[in-house]
Amino acid sequence: MSMRWWLALAFAGIAALTAIAVAQVFGARSEAAIRERARDLTAGSAVTAALEISNATSVEEIRSMVADLAASRAVSLFVLDAKGSFVTPERSHGFAVRALPNFAELRSTALQGRRTVETIDHGRLVTAALPLRGNNPGALIAVARRPDLEAALGIVQKEIVRAALWAVAISAVVGLVVALLITRRIRRVGAAAARIEQGNFDHPLEPLFPDELGELAVTIDSMRRRLRTSFEELEGERDRLERLLEQLQEGVIAVDRELTVEFANSRAHQLVGSTVARGEQLPDPWPLFSFREAASSMFEPSATAHTMHVRPVSDRTYAITLLPPRAAASTGVVVLTDVSERERRERAEREFVTNAAHELRTPLAAIASAVEVLQGGAKEQPADRDRFLEVVERQTTRLTNLAQALLTLARAQTRAESIRLEPVPLVPMLSEIAANLGDAEISVSVDAHATDSVALAHRELLRQALENLAENALKHASGGRLTFRVVEEDGHVRIDVADEGPGIRATDVERVFDRFYRADGSEVDGFGIGLAIVREAIAGMEGTLSIESRPGTGTTVSIVLRSVTNGRARA
Repeated sequence: MSMRWWLALAFAGIAALTAIAVAQVFGARSEAAIRERARDLTAGSAVTAALEISNATSVEEIRSMVADLAASRAVSLFVLDAKGSFVTPERSHGFAVRALPNFAELRSTALQGRRTVETIDHGRLVTAALPLRGNNPGALIAVARRPDLEAALGIVQKEIVRAALWAVAISAVVGLVVALLITRRIRRVGAAAARIEQGNFDHPLEPLFPDELGELAVTIDSMRRRLRTSFEELEGERDRLERLLEQLQEGVIAVDRELTVEFANSRAHQLVGSTVARGEQLPDPWPLFSFREAASSMFEPSATAHTMHVRPVSDRTYAITLLPPRAAASTGVVVLTDVSERERRERAEREFVTNAAHELRTPLAAIASAVEVLQGGAKEQPADRDRFLEVVERQTTRLTNLAQALLTLARAQTRAESIRLEPVPLVPMLSEIAANLGDAEISVSVDAHATDSVALAHRELLRQALENLAENALKHASGGRLTFRVVEEDGHVRIDVADEGPGIRATDVERVFDRFYRADGSEVDGFGIGLAIVREAIAGMEGTLSIESRPGTGTTVSIVLRSVTNGRARA
């Protein structure tokens, strides 16, 4: 029920209770006054009749006088002698005296010389008894029924009820008007509070009267001004925070418990790779990692802030930091950091050290052996000295080129710079490698249909890759031949390194280029790094690498690079 109605009912109820109480008091007093008036009139009529009857000289005169007085005053009169016997008839003016319940008491009191006035029949009859003096001692009993006074009493009571009803109606109307005024003022205060709750602080609230509601309006308006100032400050801080977040290299996304986006900076759009719009659901863009599931874990009861590293796509690695909401807050924050470059750098640094340790040991071993032979006496023989010094010089040059090639590969892996490709004649390089790989048990040859084949490559990385393939074949081959083949095909040149060794099992073919992988049962020394370096070098030169092998028939590793004709690389 609306406040205006129950306030009106409250006013009407209070007025009704007050009117009923007043009507009761006023009615009782009016009835008492009217009945007192009736007794006075009856007593007066009785006294007047008693005075006249006292002077009567005969019984007939008494009876005649009583009849006239009863008729003129509308009162029933009865005269008794000194012994209590009736001098007049027992019925007067239509009323029998013996029907009175207090008749005996009236007769006794009057004969004893006392006067009494009583009301009976719930006040509808007034009885009076008094002694007679003079010539006719005895008693007079008067009985009066006053319908005029009864009617007056009824009129008074009716008017009292009418006045009470009017009082209730007027009170209800007044209460409704007062309630409307009060509720209107309360509604103004409520509307102002609602606007404040909605974030609208531009509408002032002026008090209409300096009462309690006016003081409440003043307090709310003061609160409005303070909140407006506070929210303006918060808006400024939020704008500054958003500008700051927009400058970050990390993606920042704020979501609620239903995973509805409340904020996302532009970097988050770039990292997630799909639209992250405020007011929409958090996307789940990666098939290999559920972004929504990770975000929903922030709202579990035991959730704590933590960071996970994920690789949702093949070439990207992200650090995802989940910051659950605190206490009663409902917003969690997801911070995405692209750590792909950092991980590439760290991996390249680790691989550079590993590659360097692997690749440098061969020329270092050759230099150490040459120095050992020279110190053992070969330096005294000019021919031997020159030959071993040539080995030292050649291996030193190889060390320098190898170090440069490894650095170039490491920088390419970190994407600090791309590998610079140049035209590289293949047959002279393969012939030089074949000459340096001379082996007593295995013959090394170069088979080229065109001696002028030129590949677009990095000279030292290609040399390193080919030497690693050849050395790996020599380690595993136990005889036969090692052949370098050069084939031109569709704007590309293919370099095959084929041996006649025991071959590779099908289960090992797919993994021979993995770092540190060695086939089960292999008795050849090594760390499983050489072929991994080959794969990285060829990938850095935008080439492809494949392997074909059958147990017992040998292995062929093929490198495909873009070829160069007349100084231009073929498309």
